[in-house]
Amino acid sequence: MGSGWLDPRRLLSWLSVLLMAEAASRVRASSTGAPRFPAAGVVWTPTVDCRSVCGLNVSDRCSFIRSNPNCHSNSGYLDYLEGIFCHFTPSLLPLTITLYVLWLLYLFLVLGVTAAKFFCPNLSAIATTLKLSHNVAGVTFLAFGNGAPDIFSALVAFSDPRTASLAIGALFGAGVLVTTVVAGGITILRPFLAASRPFLRDIAFYLTAVFLTFTALYLGRVTLAWALAYLGLYVFYVLTVILCTWIYRWQCRRSLVYSMPGTPELLSDSEEDPMSSNTSSYDYGDEYRPFFYQETTVQILARALNPLDSRKWRSQSVSWRVLKVLKLPVEFVLLLTVPVVDPDKDDQNWKRPLNCLHLIVSPVVVVLTLQSGAYGVYEIGGLVPVWAVVVVAGTGLASVTFFATSNWAPPRLHWLFAFLGFLTSALWINAAATEVVNILRSLGVVFQLSNTVLGLTLLAWGNSIGDAFSDFTLARQGYPRMAFSACFGGIIFNLLVGVGLGCLLQTARGSPEVKCFQLSKAYGVCLLLFYAAFLVVALLTEFGVIHLKSV
Repeated sequence: MGSGWLDPRRLLSWLSVLLMAEAASRVRASSTGAPRFPAAGVVWTPTVDCRSVCGLNVSDRCSFIRSNPNCHSNSGYLDYLEGIFCHFTPSLLPLTITLYVLWLLYLFLVLGVTAAKFFCPNLSAIATTLKLSHNVAGVTFLAFGNGAPDIFSALVAFSDPRTASLAIGALFGAGVLVTTVVAGGITILRPFLAASRPFLRDIAFYLTAVFLTFTALYLGRVTLAWALAYLGLYVFYVLTVILCTWIYRWQCRRSLVYSMPGTPELLSDSEEDPMSSNTSSYDYGDEYRPFFYQETTVQILARALNPLDSRKWRSQSVSWRVLKVLKLPVEFVLLLTVPVVDPDKDDQNWKRPLNCLHLIVSPVVVVLTLQSGAYGVYEIGGLVPVWAVVVVAGTGLASVTFFATSNWAPPRLHWLFAFLGFLTSALWINAAATEVVNILRSLGVVFQLSNTVLGLTLLAWGNSIGDAFSDFTLARQGYPRMAFSACFGGIIFNLLVGVGLGCLLQTARGSPEVKCFQLSKAYGVCLLLFYAAFLVVALLTEFGVIHLKSV
């Protein structure tokens, strides 16, 4: 019975429930929470739009922000609107906005580093532990890893009705951006023959998801059944991918039985392209250490916490060094707080002193990021805070682990660290996504922009930067079909799961002769022009140049 509690599938289900409970708690807080900054002597109408603050006298703006519930954020660690209108003078507004934009860009960097170097590797390790096939892992765990910033941003935005349009705009904006700019860039970099059947399948599912979202926006509401339909459509998509792969393999086996070479259509429609691995965890300088050299425990810890490889630093360009300097603080904090399991390594990335330290630090990070630290600072019996209890329990577990293991071989239950790293990195992403949403909402108040336009532009751009660079790199390396497929597979997951899960929580290849799939540079240019036209229309509508009649 005891081994049942250590079953990887059960652990994964518990972690999923915990993350969903965190999102649900934000929903309850947004619907029942009281204002965090009650005003003294000034009462404003609670239903006034927060963007009305710009029309008030300078002396009244701070009181309005503090007393108006529509200006309060029910999550996050910083109140950005109060910072703009209460702590900085109006003459310093350009400086304040500049600082906020720089902080926003850095948060996007945090999201990218956390997802690529910590969240995705642990998801891959979990998929390996669960013995999932590449196709199932690709459309579930790896899709979740690649879309983590978008999903968490959507969940955070959907948790507050005032920012729900931000999530819709971001998911739509990212979808249009990826399927036009990124896909167009791929075909410009390396024209190729698209896989006909997977291409049509993904387009059909994406158009269905877009139609569902358009219908929900037209009706003006999303019911429980509608949210479940989103998630059900994604489950159907996963089953369709599995079935298509099985049919392809069956056709290949049948052709081998009859001693027939693989037809061009079968070869071109293959979904078994070599996959690029994102599971390379941070272990700098392995190739430079002597083979028989044994490090001490202190040396292992110091090396494991060092995110900089001095030899690689000297061989890289100036731009790489500048970006690396910006990443160093984030990488160090994540190395200290998030364990990473790598099944491809002989030692599975086992670092005994650091992993024991993770048993203390990671649970503290979990309780201090759940509901923006509300659970961590809660005092049990009015005496002991929760974080102190977690530290004591983690120290005991770390001590047992340290004396029961060695530096040279991973323990039998080392795979459990993948689940701990998955949970910790997910909550780091969630915390950063919360700050991103709050900053964008504040910028919308200052510039009188709707949340929809902010989602279509800034949030969509920020969350799609990593996907764009990854797909362009794949295309340059000779895998344009893989990169092109990723454009559609990722946005199907983001739109269906992002909208479906968010609303659910809120409501409780072809033959060479067939040229119709030949994607040329002209096709890529057309996609870029299409996105430019889409963006122009969205902005003209926002600023009132184009007027749409309401139904």
